[in-house]
Formats: sequence, C-alpha cells, structure tokens
Amino acid sequence: MAIHSKKTYTPGARTRNGAVDSQTKPNPRNRLIYGQRRCDKGRNARGIITAGHRGGGHKRLYRKIDFRRNKRGVYGRIVRIEYDPNRNADICLIHYGDGEKRYILHPRGAIIGDTIVSGTGVPIKMGNALPLTNIPLGTTIHNIEIARGKGGQLARAAGAVARLIAKEGKSATLKLPSGEVRLISQNCWATLGQVGNIGVNQKALGRAGSKCWLGKRPVVRGSAMNPVDHPHGGGEGKAPIGRKSPSTPWGHPALGIKTRKRNKYSDTFILRRRSKSI
Repeated sequence: MAIHSKKTYTPGARTRNGAVDSQTKPNPRNRLIYGQRRCDKGRNARGIITAGHRGGGHKRLYRKIDFRRNKRGVYGRIVRIEYDPNRNADICLIHYGDGEKRYILHPRGAIIGDTIVSGTGVPIKMGNALPLTNIPLGTTIHNIEIARGKGGQLARAAGAVARLIAKEGKSATLKLPSGEVRLISQNCWATLGQVGNIGVNQKALGRAGSKCWLGKRPVVRGSAMNPVDHPHGGGEGKAPIGRKSPSTPWGHPALGIKTRKRNKYSDTFILRRRSKSI
C-alpha cells in the first residue's frame, strides 16, 4: 500500500496523509448491514467510566463479516474491496456461484475478479479457507478459529498474519502475530494468506478533529489534573506524581503490571508467551 500526502491548504493538512489502495466506493448491501447502538461511551451498567477516551464519533453501520467461512465447495468471486468503519482491515464483497453474497476480510494481494473457496480439499491459494489438518507446515494464515465452528478469532487485524509451525497428534502449533506460540485443534479452520491494508499504521490523521470522528476523545495527563480526578494530580508547577510507581485513575498499578488472570483455562495451550516489547 502506498502512502500519499495531500496538498497543504489548511494547517491540519500539513501532516495529514492517506493510503492509496484498490478500494472501491463503499456500497454496502442491505442484507449484510444493520444498525448498532453505540451510546455507552466507555461506561459500565452503572454509568461510571471504566474505559477512558471513548465517546462521540461518526455514526456507523455494522457490516456482517463471514468469519466462519462455512460455505463449502462453492466458488466465489471478489466483486468489491470496501472500507469498513468498524475495523482497520478492508473487506471484500463475495458473489458465490449459487447467488449468495457475503463479506470477508480482504486478503493481502487479492484483487477484484479473484476467486475463493472453502473446503477440505481446495487448492492452497491465498484467500481459501481450510482446516489446519489440510494446511502445509510453514503456511501463513489468518482468521483462525479457537473452537471448531465458532468462527475466526485470531489474526484478524490489518496486516495480521500467523504461521503454522508444527502438527502433533490432534493439535497444531501456531506462532501468532504477538509472538505467542500456542496449540490449536487441527479441526479448526483458517484462511490462507495475510490480512490486507498493512500500511494502516503509517496513516497520519493530521489533526485532533479527525481522531474525534473515530470515537476517540482527547487524552490528558494525570499530572495535569486535580487531586480529585487522578492520583497524579495536584501540586504546583511540574510537581512529581508523589508515588513510588505510576497508577491508573482508579489507583491501580500501571505500566508493566500483569493483568492476566491466574490459572486461566488456556494456560495449558500456550507454549511461549507473547513478546514483552509488544
């Protein structure tokens, strides 16, 4: 994906750039979209903010994505490559041979006119979906199931890719995008290739207003607040936080404290933890 800068006609456009790809003009199908209510703004059931910096943003329609890829043996053709406001990856509109239409995640390198298919004996080709038992070792995959039939849950973000590195017994060993190495049942399905839109992290919005359109509110340092609002707040001038280590607005330790639950059910399937730098 190429990155281009627009002509500077306002101060906000000086650092703004956009991605150039093969997207077509969005034209979602009525049977594949539905409205969604987005009014929590980071609050829980009691109305208390538990996730900061959320709220506002442009209204969105949810695109129903086929994560299960359970249409077996029917070839489909990529008709459109569209933008999805609910994820950073692009999506493809697929027209199947029996007349059905579905959205899937856009595999990197797929263009309009390419064909895809799901099944146990389908070719090893980008965009096709197979069970892990039928995928050769070393193959790059995405949209990976954790439980058979539940649909892909791993490696779905833009540019995400996992690798099948071993098979033993009923389990397959995968290296995930985070660096974690874990076991997955060989009966689970995955899609071949890498998720497209890999240059999404190189896009610069240029101004705060563009960030607000995405539903992300401004971030304020805790040391700039009052003591009633944050444990780091208060003091005169550039005062230190007054604690041995940083904390969250609710007083819990921050920056490096592990929050994963102990004795989680999936601990036995994880062979190597994710990289600390990620």
